[in-house]
Amino acid sequence: MTYASKVLELAQQVAESQAEPVRKAAALLVASIRAGGVVNAFGSGHSEAIAMEIAGRAGGLVPSNRLTPRDLVLHGGRPASVLTPELERDPAVAHEIYDLAPVEPQDVFVLISSSGVNGTVVELATLVKERGHPLIALTSVRHSTRMTSRHPSGLKLLDLADVVLDNGAPYGDAILELPGGGSYGAVSTITSALLAQMVVTEAIDELVAVGETPPVYLSANVTGGDEHNRALESRYAGRIRRGS
Repeated sequence: MTYASKVLELAQQVAESQAEPVRKAAALLVASIRAGGVVNAFGSGHSEAIAMEIAGRAGGLVPSNRLTPRDLVLHGGRPASVLTPELERDPAVAHEIYDLAPVEPQDVFVLISSSGVNGTVVELATLVKERGHPLIALTSVRHSTRMTSRHPSGLKLLDLADVVLDNGAPYGDAILELPGGGSYGAVSTITSALLAQMVVTEAIDELVAVGETPPVYLSANVTGGDEHNRALESRYAGRIRRGS
């Protein structure tokens, strides 16, 4: 079976199996947005690509922020040398990321990590719950349950979330087997992006269903897009960050 056919088969399985968690996650987004809140999406490494699907995306929600370890440099004044591959394993980083973000009590968080075991994401999840925010985890249940937590508590991201979205990725992420052992062809980014868009579009559908006009971005590359987007962003001045 080719990579494309395997991915399409897995994507269909994920879409069907995660329909109810998607609905629950969307309801959390809607409640936050209707209360004047913002969707804060965090991912490090390849998971940052999924946070980009949620925050600042054409066709997506304006009240959204992308949080990243780079915030320590961009907003916290730390030197670029701190941005090492090991940074995501440091629980202390989570407190800096949270404190640097323009977070308010009504905000909801979406934390993305296929393994769900690194110190930063688990500590951030712990902090989010301690502060009373709804928490959605986007992870690989198969991968995470085979891992040992790298957080001092022994907890994993999926242990802390109000809603868990399972991207269906296998242990190790890759889905094609190499002769003699090993695998290739990562899939988690594709299925995670699918789930992220399913949640966002479900939330927008729910807002429309109750007679509200959803604050949705137009592409900046269509006529009138910039003006439309600036007008909506002005409603959330000081609450959302763009350009980083």
